Amino acid sequence: MNTSNPTAAVLVIGDEILSGRTHDTNMRHIATTLGLIGVVVKEARTVCDEQRHIVKAVRELSAAYTYVFTTGGIGPTHDDITADAVAAAFGRSIDVRDDARAILKAWYDAKGVELTEPRLRMARIPEGAELIENRVSGAPGFRLENVHVMAGVPRIMQAMLDTIIPTLKQGARIHAVSLHVEGLKEGDVAGPLKKVAQAMPNIAFGSYPGPVDAPVPFVNLVARSTDEAALANAVIALEDMVAEMGLTGGRST
Repeated sequence: MNTSNPTAAVLVIGDEILSGRTHDTNMRHIATTLGLIGVVVKEARTVCDEQRHIVKAVRELSAAYTYVFTTGGIGPTHDDITADAVAAAFGRSIDVRDDARAILKAWYDAKGVELTEPRLRMARIPEGAELIENRVSGAPGFRLENVHVMAGVPRIMQAMLDTIIPTLKQGARIHAVSLHVEGLKEGDVAGPLKKVAQAMPNIAFGSYPGPVDAPVPFVNLVARSTDEAALANAVIALEDMVAEMGLTGGRST
């Protein structure tokens, strides 16, 4: 795998995620989208709606990776404290900003809705941050240093991410091929897969077993690389390995 690619971390914020009441789909979308432009997601964390936990995570992730992407906690309610926490993480002041206020006012005026004090909370932006456009619900996200702060609602987050992508440094695109092998258990393939991986150190290999209650046991063997030619050879090596075990696999990308 190309180690010069930009790296990223995803920070999911919200008690509702940690409680299990809400299922997070944002991390997968972010990782998949970034992979298409060669930004490698190296870490994902989920933290509660407490400022000290958010501040700690933002500081650590910002120092470790090229980019950080947060989702959740920038709405109008009292527990939406992500903006305050990110400001605190970088020692910046935060207040309602005129440009963000104007965006919200225009949005709500167009809908004939009052811009109330709770809604105005969404115009509180840290000092020095750049706004991230929100074409779905008006309230902007923001970028501060290398941290991109986005909404938690998936379709809003996805729209924000679309506007962020052109501003990012891109790396070599990461390609992946999966080999679905029925009748194989992960323990059976561990040794042979280790040998293949050792012979091809520039390829990232993984094995992912099916559920324990599957009618037929199966394992998905995955190879990832920025080098398509090397990846093709890696998949052939996986197919040869599986054939030696008396099995066959079906490819997918």
